[in-house]
Amino acid sequence: MATLNFGGTEEQVILREEFPLSKALETLQNETIAIIGYGVQGPGQSLNLRDNGFPVIVGQRQDSPSWDKALDDGWIPGETLFDIETACKKATIIQYLLSDAAQIAVWPQVKKYLHAGKALAFSHGFGITYSDRTKIIPPVDVDVFLVAPKGSGTSLRRMFLAGRGLNSSYAVYQDATGRAQERAIAYGIGVGSGYLFETTFQKEVYSDLTGERGTLMGAIAGIFEAQYNILREYGHSPSEAFNETVEELTQSLMPLVAENGMDWMYANCSTTAQRGALDWKNKFRDAVSPVFKDLYESVASGAEAQRSIDSNSQADYRKKLEVELKEIRDSEMWRAGKTVRSLRPEREQKKVTT
Repeated sequence: MATLNFGGTEEQVILREEFPLSKALETLQNETIAIIGYGVQGPGQSLNLRDNGFPVIVGQRQDSPSWDKALDDGWIPGETLFDIETACKKATIIQYLLSDAAQIAVWPQVKKYLHAGKALAFSHGFGITYSDRTKIIPPVDVDVFLVAPKGSGTSLRRMFLAGRGLNSSYAVYQDATGRAQERAIAYGIGVGSGYLFETTFQKEVYSDLTGERGTLMGAIAGIFEAQYNILREYGHSPSEAFNETVEELTQSLMPLVAENGMDWMYANCSTTAQRGALDWKNKFRDAVSPVFKDLYESVASGAEAQRSIDSNSQADYRKKLEVELKEIRDSEMWRAGKTVRSLRPEREQKKVTT
């Protein structure tokens, strides 16, 4: 393991250089990995494993859009693509990538194929951490581990194809065989992780639910709306309001922050921007800290998990979701965004060259 120093706090991480792909392949050479679910994470993880040479199959409900997508991605029915129960039967490692609500519904089908020595893997700590609510309780004679890429399945695949790696967390919940950790690390290398850092199932789900509702999606979307609406209220055009709120951040500044850090960004902008950003940063921090505290406590109490279970398990969930998403999509800000995105120079260049 490599040691990283975070301002005096040391952390052990697994680098690809010290656990190379060849070692991962050797570790899992006698395994059959079944990816159960072909929705958000399933395509990226399974395709990366396949391209890296791992023995991988896909289990998905037939006659579904995800089954059709798997066919389009080259999975072959009866050879590498099966219904969920058949895939679980064939597998030695069952990677459970259905949505949290679907995991609850399908668990009785999966559990009966968890024989001694097999491994049950996750990319989210939800089902295990909230087992009193999900009823997902694995047999004691199987390994249970987690590998959670820190990004969407689409990002995992795109970065893999670009020769890069998306960092992942890993955790071992149950080590029945004595091999759970090496299975987890090998799996993490197989799906294309940049490096792997250790966590627990509980910490993974607490941080993940907080992040999704916070700076990754919920908070940032709310901040976008607030700034855009204020600019429009004071007479700025939709184009100006959207560019100043979203386009400049996502297309210009965030890639540079990702490469060099926020301090570099501050040092490489105008002095006027520096002064204003530094003066207002703490005001925003202090304003939203109580909201984040409330959010974390809601996650830790299980309230967020229960809300997700209750809403996502409803038969008309997708229909209700589309109504909420349509409201966002049809808002002036995101209609302006669609127009602005269509005018990006690379789009115009692509139109000319294709």
